[in-house]
Amino acid sequence: MDLNNLITKHLTRYFDPNKKIPEETFQLLLRYLRTSPTTINIQPIHFFVLESQAGKDKLADALVGRFEDNQEKVRNASHAIVFTTRKTIPDEHLQEIFAKERADNRFADPEIQKGWEAGASNFVEIQSENYGGDVLHWLEKNTYLVVGATMMAAASLGVDATPFEGFDRAAIDEAFGLTDTDFTTTLIMALGYPDETRVSRQPVSRFDAEKIFTHM
Repeated sequence: MDLNNLITKHLTRYFDPNKKIPEETFQLLLRYLRTSPTTINIQPIHFFVLESQAGKDKLADALVGRFEDNQEKVRNASHAIVFTTRKTIPDEHLQEIFAKERADNRFADPEIQKGWEAGASNFVEIQSENYGGDVLHWLEKNTYLVVGATMMAAASLGVDATPFEGFDRAAIDEAFGLTDTDFTTTLIMALGYPDETRVSRQPVSRFDAEKIFTHM
């Protein structure tokens, strides 16, 4: 990964529809996506992985009204991912996490696992109190953590990853059958390779370092 290149690079808006991510590369990215960290291993995300043109078209067709300009991005991308997040954390979800951790021998000492489970359950209660009982805000922070990490993982594989919020949540939820579930759409990511004829050559505009860094 060339960090100097990323510093001066714009996010890709126009993808080359003729360039596909190699299957081995994409599977490695999905492997990373599955293992990316979340707070207390809460794992609140479900990913809709759109590999076929039909899958991408399903998403693009739901980008309606003022969000229609994102249709081309999705249709031309090699792949797209819809990041959805749990609205709540029921006890069944916590128990499923704990059971998987035990099966995977995350903690060799059962007493440490027991202490971890008690602490994790208490942390969920704390976050629920912090957000007035609505934990979606906290859970979506975890989704964005995964999104940022995925962008860097993709860059390390030479793949461009462009996340965007330009969509109607209700429309995407309906398209992917989420309306009456405990999940809702948080963010969409298009992945692939840029159309080199439409790459922005303009400089990246950000605040000067003196404005955003306080050195102590």
